[in-house]
Amino acid sequence: MKIAVCIKQVPGTTEVQINPETGTLMREGVEGIINPFDLYALEEGIRLKEKYGGTVTVLSMGPPQVESAIREAISYGADEGVMISDRSFAGSDTLATAGTLAAALRILGPFDVILMGRQAIDGDTGQVGPETAEHLGIPHVTEVKMIEGVEGNRITLRRMLEHGYLRLKAPLPILLTVVKEINTPRPASFKGKLRARQVPVKILSGKDLDLAPKIVGLSGSPTRVIRVFTPPKPTGGKVFTGEPKEAVQSLLRALKEAGIPMNCKNGS
Repeated sequence: MKIAVCIKQVPGTTEVQINPETGTLMREGVEGIINPFDLYALEEGIRLKEKYGGTVTVLSMGPPQVESAIREAISYGADEGVMISDRSFAGSDTLATAGTLAAALRILGPFDVILMGRQAIDGDTGQVGPETAEHLGIPHVTEVKMIEGVEGNRITLRRMLEHGYLRLKAPLPILLTVVKEINTPRPASFKGKLRARQVPVKILSGKDLDLAPKIVGLSGSPTRVIRVFTPPKPTGGKVFTGEPKEAVQSLLRALKEAGIPMNCKNGS
């Protein structure tokens, strides 16, 4: 089985600056970590390899510093790492990111299973997984909480719902986004850390992917961040103290004085 896991390096701190011109995060020089949800995707990919054989390829798109995240993923048990990096990719929204990832997956694949975390903690959109699958023209399932098994060219899994789960069977190849309930990520072994230092990380640029400049980066992003700001803290307000009945009466009087219509009767 050939498995791909797409990971993202996100800021490991809340002290992140915003580029005032582009409205995007300024990642250079900021300590990065593997997006926590992606660690569950990586663990699940390694478990699939251990059960069915095959290889796990880790991909990450970003500036050169994402190499550290890729090597960390290799230390957990991935077989190889690929860095998708080019200055032209800077400022990509979810659609441009998905298109770039899909192009890399086509070159490196075909893959039987592509895994991602449900969302990235620095964006929380949950859009890149489904959009990547659409670019590739393959099925996708989000919110996966369990992979029951793979038989032939079909996979059986459970998709988390608000109450319970939905059991599905789907054809391969497929892209899955997983939730943290799916497993418990393993720690890196000493042997894995040593291996991670030695394994070469492949680099794919815009030229390697043969992508037109107009469909990547800011140029290929139909959505833009217009302004980023911290909402003002709420001010004012009044606290009504005393016995509950007295506090309610005081509240009703205050609402009446403020001209706010009320459809309830006293004591109701």
